[in-house]
Amino acid sequence: MSRLDPTPSQTVGPFFGYALPFAGGQDAAPIGHPNAITVHGCVYDGANDPIPDALLEFWQAAPDGSRVGAPGSMRRDQTNGAVLGRDHVRFTGFARVPTDADGRYAIRTLLPAPIGRGAPYLSVCVFARGLLHHLFTRVYFADFAAANATDPLLSALEPDRRGTLVAHREPGLGHRFDVRLQRHEGGGDVGVETVFLEFTG
Repeated sequence: MSRLDPTPSQTVGPFFGYALPFAGGQDAAPIGHPNAITVHGCVYDGANDPIPDALLEFWQAAPDGSRVGAPGSMRRDQTNGAVLGRDHVRFTGFARVPTDADGRYAIRTLLPAPIGRGAPYLSVCVFARGLLHHLFTRVYFADFAAANATDPLLSALEPDRRGTLVAHREPGLGHRFDVRLQRHEGGGDVGVETVFLEFTG
C-alpha cells in the first residue's frame, strides 16, 4: 500500500451562519436587566478589512463571582424539538454571536466579578475563515484601571499589546472591543494584533 502525504489542516470556517448561532445567543443578560451592558466591536483581518462571517463565544463569571450560569435557559418547541432560543429570564454567563456583513458583533451581558487577584474580564473564543484553530482572548474594561494595572496577565504584557485586551466605553453605545486577527502593516494603534492566549495542560 502506498503512503500518502499529509494534507493541510481544514480551516475552521466559514460555516457558522447556519450551524452554530441560535436565537438570543447575543443575550447573556436577561432582557430588561437594569445593570446590563453592551460589548460590541468589529473583527478585522490582516488587511484591516472586516470579517463578515466570524463567530465569537463569550464566557464569564456572574456579578456575584459564580461561574455556574443557567444551562437550562435554552427552550425547545414541545412539538418538534426545534431550538427556540433563550428564555431571556436568567443570566447564562455565555453568549455566542456571529459577525454581520460589516464584521460587527454585539452582546448584552452583566459586568463580571473579578476572579482571584485579577481584574474583571470576559473570556472570548474566536472562529473565523482561514484559521486552523479557534483563538482565545479576553475582554477587560477600561473602567477598572486600578484593577487592570495589577492583573497578572495584563501587567505581563507590553503597553501596546496590553491595550488590545481592553474595551473602552463609548457614550450611549456600551464598551467597544475590536478583534484584530493579524498585525496590520498600515501601522499605528489600529495595526496592533489582538493578544491571543495559549492554554497548556
